[in-house]
Amino acid sequence: MHLLKCYTLRRWFLCNREDISKKVLLKAGIQAGFFVYEKGNLNKSKIVASNCASESFGFMNSLTKRHNMISIKRSVVAVSCALIAAGAVASSHREAPNITRHPALDSTDFYAFNSYEEGREGYVTFIANYIPLQDAYGGPNYFAMDPNAQYTIHIDSDGDAVEDISFVFEFQSMLAAENEGIALPIGAAGEEKMVKVPLKNIGPVSADDQSAANFSEMYSLTMVSGDIQSGERTTLTPSAGDRFTKPLDYIGNKTFTSEAEYARYAESFIYSFSIPGCNDMAKVFVGQRKDPFVVNLGKTFDLVNYVPVEGDSAPGAGDGAGFPGGITQSDDNDDLADKNVTSISVEVPSACVTGDGNGVVGSWTTASLPQARILNPDASFESPEVNGGAMTQVSRLGSPLVNELVIGIGDKDTFSSAHPSDDGQFADYVTHPALPELLNILFKDAVNTTLGTSIETLAPTNFPRNDLVAAFLTGFPGVNQQASVTASEMLRLNTGIPATPAADQSAFGVAGDDLAGFPNGRRPGDDVVDIALRVVMGRLCYPIPVNGEDTDLGLCTEEDASVGNVPFTDGAPVDASMTDASFPYLKTPIAGSE
Repeated sequence: MHLLKCYTLRRWFLCNREDISKKVLLKAGIQAGFFVYEKGNLNKSKIVASNCASESFGFMNSLTKRHNMISIKRSVVAVSCALIAAGAVASSHREAPNITRHPALDSTDFYAFNSYEEGREGYVTFIANYIPLQDAYGGPNYFAMDPNAQYTIHIDSDGDAVEDISFVFEFQSMLAAENEGIALPIGAAGEEKMVKVPLKNIGPVSADDQSAANFSEMYSLTMVSGDIQSGERTTLTPSAGDRFTKPLDYIGNKTFTSEAEYARYAESFIYSFSIPGCNDMAKVFVGQRKDPFVVNLGKTFDLVNYVPVEGDSAPGAGDGAGFPGGITQSDDNDDLADKNVTSISVEVPSACVTGDGNGVVGSWTTASLPQARILNPDASFESPEVNGGAMTQVSRLGSPLVNELVIGIGDKDTFSSAHPSDDGQFADYVTHPALPELLNILFKDAVNTTLGTSIETLAPTNFPRNDLVAAFLTGFPGVNQQASVTASEMLRLNTGIPATPAADQSAFGVAGDDLAGFPNGRRPGDDVVDIALRVVMGRLCYPIPVNGEDTDLGLCTEEDASVGNVPFTDGAPVDASMTDASFPYLKTPIAGSE
């Protein structure tokens, strides 16, 4: 039986549905100005407002933004509220149904690699990019982080698919003039009125003078040791100054003079900080960057509207001697060439995150929101809404393209809200993937006609796909497999494999005889689209170069993958020269105005 209970406060209603047959219980109330959700489970909940007046919002607005919550064990499904979404928000470039409604929570890409900046041996860099497809000219508000969200980088040091260390970022937006905004005297002498300006700055801004800025973002940084829900929390502070601050987006060159001056301005927002129990300092930067991801986005999702095989004898050869009609490498194929992102970058000593494991760490990023969001019918900059309830994960990203190209559309939002320790529910998508069969349907007849062959199927036939299990869920022994092996989707990095200098990196990572690259972590210059296409079509069924020698991984055979040695590609090239060789590694963003 189901029981519907509604709790009211003035004209606000909090409704929840309890499934008594499953012994599901939610106790909800308003205590001391905030919601308290006691340990329990809720199938569905809704917050609805009926004829809500400003005065009732004013009462509710006294609720604090951050709430003391009783921990909800992972074995119990977390309470969800319909005002946030019917389901969860996805990660990566708009990859799941609900992400279009929450772009500030959309994690576009995640990177984890041994730092290759000269003199930074023994450090690991984690980069979590958010807010996809930013047009540089996107004023007047540009791209701020959600001040009610928690953005987190999780690190599993022992392989149990549970975080051992997490770095949690929370943002606060402020206007100048004590959060009122800059106002100018308008009108005849003696009759002026002070009128607030509509822009985020009223003049040039530089590393030396930021007085013309009308908007700023600060953030707190908290380290959680142990499980993200119940672990020990330590507030981290910059070694110089009393707070972390995010630079303004690259509005344009009338504001910042030049790209070099914006770069100098942004560099002033790189902070050093101490980690408890760690001898060496860490670094952090949060700010707008050029989107490093390269992909033939529009045509790829239009049923792969190109022939996804290298059309030259070698990438960039320009001889047309590859697959007939195949796509060739060109920067014109990169649909993100003119886009920016917002980057959260942390560089930490590797010895401080490896714990008692074998030196391989698993990592991922998430974004979380309070369960309930009530809109203010008389919104202001300071109070557009009230948020309440326990923090609930709505975005997740580890390895690239998993949710985008592997998980079925009906489960994408479920994947985004799931914890790696619960990834067994998605196993069929890896062991029996749909993408290879889709490519087979789209291209088999054309391939056979073009080549005069009679290939029975382009899709690999080794089921279960143990090659993909190793690539996505367990890592490879001796490369990026952790001490304990728990099948789960994370980006795994062997901190003991020395970083490859930028000039010597292969965009194809391990498959390109560069053990420091993807899928051993991921660097900004790794061509993960081409790598992923080749892996799902059976590349690991053929020998790959390891330390200069072709090596059979023993996961499947060449007979299992008819086109496993074909150079699949989206024709959008990327390499380490397209990013910087020092922290925070990603390029200065594109200017909104030259």
